[in-house]
Amino acid sequence: MNEITAGSLAIILFFILLGLKMPIAFAMAVAGFLGFSYIVTPEAAFRVVSKDIYSTFSSYTLSVIPMFVFMGFIAYYSGIGSRLFNFAYKLIGHLPGGLSIATQVTCGIFGAVCGSNTATAATVGAIAMPEMKKYQYDDSLSTASVAAGGALGVLIPPSVIFIVYGIATEQSVGSLFLAGIIPGLLLMFLYMATVYILAKKNPALAPPGPKFSWQERFSSLNGGIWEVLLIFALSLGGLFKGWFTPTEAGAVGAFGILVLSLIEKKLTLEGLKKALTESTRTTAMIMLLVAGAVIFGRLMAVSRIPFELASWAGNLPLPPYAVMTIILAVYLILGFFIDALALVLLTIPIFYPVAVNVLGYDPIWFGVIIVMVVAMGVITPPVGMNVYIIKGIVPDVPLETIFKGIWPFLGALVLCIALLIVFAPLATFLPGLLSY
Repeated sequence: MNEITAGSLAIILFFILLGLKMPIAFAMAVAGFLGFSYIVTPEAAFRVVSKDIYSTFSSYTLSVIPMFVFMGFIAYYSGIGSRLFNFAYKLIGHLPGGLSIATQVTCGIFGAVCGSNTATAATVGAIAMPEMKKYQYDDSLSTASVAAGGALGVLIPPSVIFIVYGIATEQSVGSLFLAGIIPGLLLMFLYMATVYILAKKNPALAPPGPKFSWQERFSSLNGGIWEVLLIFALSLGGLFKGWFTPTEAGAVGAFGILVLSLIEKKLTLEGLKKALTESTRTTAMIMLLVAGAVIFGRLMAVSRIPFELASWAGNLPLPPYAVMTIILAVYLILGFFIDALALVLLTIPIFYPVAVNVLGYDPIWFGVIIVMVVAMGVITPPVGMNVYIIKGIVPDVPLETIFKGIWPFLGALVLCIALLIVFAPLATFLPGLLSY
């Protein structure tokens, strides 16, 4: 049996283990270990696995993850989301579909503080859903708008998926954060336009709320909003200017929001305990995924599957954009069944060399595209993590009702990806202004 056959069988084993409900991190590690053992030797596999696990959990570079994760959970448990929604609601809640539009603004801003799609969907959903029910919004539109808006948390910096992609591909995390700003804002505005068009065509779907005076709108900025935005600007601004490393930027942001929440007495002792517990659990999950992906990547390297795939793609009688379309279609299909972060870690060793080395695409641009494609997976069946989170918030709404409302937002996501493919500078313009 040659290397490619052994590697292919290991990939099949990975999917079998997934079907048997084994956690993705362990499925990648087991398949990678067994494949590597067969192609090289079991002794070499044991040495590589022990080294990779140790290097993953002792990596200073990966210490950026718990910093931004902790910052997100502090924001979650200190009630920052409710204050952001109050501001967005008073600003644009009077428009057709105004509450859903305000939800998108809140998701965008909270995602910029949090960096997690699930935390964004859970936080904003818990705040926005009761308000939209009070104003008799259509269940399908209201639930789907929150689930889709939560996906902004993985695109607008800081994003955990961008961090992991940058580490896996040895790209600048700061450049990736910059690259996500314009596409993230573009997607947010496309979501807002989607809601506005739907509500304009059928006002019964989303009746507008009351109109507030400008004095009331400005007063809603009080209560910690300005301070949160300043901390966010200091954290990411310092990263972009080179004042901080990514880990230091995350630490500054987490410390700033923690101190602010304690000073304003917005964070209880119980909330702090939950933030620490959830941050530890989430960080451990991500670290295990990275370790499993590194082991699986070793298998990919010795099996030569990525190199053969790159050679095959380079010889296809198709233009680069057609090959890229095929790659994105594969990501979309896999995203139906595999968690976003795990999907990125699993596929990077396979598709990154093809996209960058063979097709000649910019690695930063490719990272933005991949994050957007996997963001579709958090709102599409059957996995659709954000949809299940919203279902937990409004258990009386059937799952099929939520998924039914997702399709217009999926259309907005597809349009955003198409615009990025046609106008690549949307993702590369800001990173090009700074050198790292």
